[in-house]
Amino acid sequence: MPGQRRGPRELGLFGAGLMAGSAGRGWPVTAGPGRSTLCRMTEQRLIVPGPGGRELEVVVAGRPGGRPLVFHNGTPGGLVVYRPIADQLADRGLALVMYARPGYGRSTPQPGRTVADAAADTAAVLDHLEAGPFLTAGWSGGGPHALACAALLPDRCLAAASMAGVAPYGAAGLDWLAGMGQENIQEFRTAVAGPAPLEAMLSQLAPALRGLTAEQIAAGMGGLLSDADKSVLTGGFAVYLAESMQAGLEAGIAGWRDDDLAFVADWGFSLAALASGPVPLSIWQGGQDLMVPGAHGAWLAGQLPGARTHLLPAAGHLTLAAATFGEILDELLDMVTAQR
Repeated sequence: MPGQRRGPRELGLFGAGLMAGSAGRGWPVTAGPGRSTLCRMTEQRLIVPGPGGRELEVVVAGRPGGRPLVFHNGTPGGLVVYRPIADQLADRGLALVMYARPGYGRSTPQPGRTVADAAADTAAVLDHLEAGPFLTAGWSGGGPHALACAALLPDRCLAAASMAGVAPYGAAGLDWLAGMGQENIQEFRTAVAGPAPLEAMLSQLAPALRGLTAEQIAAGMGGLLSDADKSVLTGGFAVYLAESMQAGLEAGIAGWRDDDLAFVADWGFSLAALASGPVPLSIWQGGQDLMVPGAHGAWLAGQLPGARTHLLPAAGHLTLAAATFGEILDELLDMVTAQR
């Protein structure tokens, strides 16, 4: 039954009793109303216990028994698996693990959460799956959450990548809003004003965004898309992005609101400690990004001098997931190998 808690051995995931290549027995991939099935490989969805008695909605896809890669998706994104990403992970012997941050999907809201809280949630998910060391990548709003895992789970996180990830708000030497599309400027200025005005704004925006189809998604994103990003927002990737946004807003705007508030508040961990820590890092940022401008990646690179940095002048925001993900995975694996 949907919502039933099942153990990792029942699901055929990462537990000690797993035989590599065994078939998972989780719920099959199904398409909701107006929703296409993008990933037809083995996919399990489950609800796991999180910190403080909360519940976390989780999806696992790809190669059973593979090393887990925890993918932190963007804002406001739901638990939708994009088959090309899952396939690229499986081709490299990895399994995709995603969870809905609090307030999204069926994950219990956590008002006032910080970026750092993602580390405890990630650990809870992996503990339930009986998974050990992991890799992580975060795209867009997921970028800071991947860095939090690297900072706060150094004995478990093997490598981390930030893909078009936002820098801390108020960072010295960074004009945080410069270069963003007008929609993001308005959204984050409202987030700085506080929860009440932000909730009012997002509540007005959500119905239209939740109803966007793949054919409408480019127009619906307005001034947030560069020409580079418009070029990849077609076909299956457009379907994925529309479905992810629909799933992210199905439960309301709590997850979106709390993401935004966390971005403009103290993240709850030190980038200086992350820079001196043992986890290898990579930073990927596009020069044609109107959602999280390239200056954010350049600033992060300056704070994390040991990271492998890729400031790509011709890349956008969406292109990093649509066209560069394989390179990002290969570098993560290379960093793990180099650490041995």
